[in-house]
Amino acid sequence: MTRAGVMPIDEARRTLRIIDAHHHFWDLEGDGHYPWLHDRYDEGFFLGDYRAIRRTFLPAQYREATAGWNILGTVHCEAERSRAEQVAEDEFLQQLHDEDPRFPLAIVAHVDFLQENLAEVLAAHSRRPLVRGIRSKPRLAGRGRDVAPGERGTLGDRAWQDGLRRLVDLGFSWDLRVPYDHLAEAADVIAGIDGLRVVVNHCGLPLDREPESLELWRAGMRALADLPGTSVKVSELGLHPNRWDAESNAAVVRDVLGIFGYERAMFASNLPVASLSAPTFDAVMEAVLRGAAGASADELAQLFAGTAGRVYRLDVTGQEDET
Repeated sequence: MTRAGVMPIDEARRTLRIIDAHHHFWDLEGDGHYPWLHDRYDEGFFLGDYRAIRRTFLPAQYREATAGWNILGTVHCEAERSRAEQVAEDEFLQQLHDEDPRFPLAIVAHVDFLQENLAEVLAAHSRRPLVRGIRSKPRLAGRGRDVAPGERGTLGDRAWQDGLRRLVDLGFSWDLRVPYDHLAEAADVIAGIDGLRVVVNHCGLPLDREPESLELWRAGMRALADLPGTSVKVSELGLHPNRWDAESNAAVVRDVLGIFGYERAMFASNLPVASLSAPTFDAVMEAVLRGAAGASADELAQLFAGTAGRVYRLDVTGQEDET
């Protein structure tokens, strides 16, 4: 390694075996409906202008974006497909898996914990062997938002929390996706649900890199890391509006790894969304490698494949990228 222990990109391409723990597929010419991609454009999207990804993104496009890297397989995270098509998204992804088992190896599906047919949809997900977890985003409350803490669908809503408890019984993990100012609140909720396994999305979304905001983010991440059964995805380092800050991103990765450790951190690309800010997949990899400067070969193996394999119960025996 060079540059204070940073693995060079060329060496990383040759040596790293990667499980991408979070990305999205969609076929905008197919049967599925994605309101945020097909319908009205959302001016408030958290990364800024997202028109560049309002096009089909399937394994062929993924392989093109990651060409030259040894991708053992991927975990697909729900892509905000129409909430009437939650189980249909599983079926779409199963078809892709049948064509190439690496893309995807597993699925994080979606339910709304307050929907009337919650039990029915969760049961349908549980019958699909690729589904290993659920992502259900709470409504965001407080800190200048119109929603008050404890309102329906927020982290403090007891009925919404009951939905989280259902995941424990089914053996599903929960992908937690909230911005940095809700991490501590999420940790309080999770602490009250025995046996819930949680995967923090996108480094806890430190979208404001001012010192005071970063300290709030670190405190929330420490509270989450103190809980058993929590892990984190080292992913989506982009900033609004469509901004990539290489120095700050590497520092964020360094903090995440310092708080959670390599055995509870997993690399994820968040493709194609990451392409709105990151110049290339190589740029994403370089940011993560810089944040992991000085890591041992074993630690890098955990970060880039081992943790995701354990958390999502993946078998990658014989899975090697041929590109």
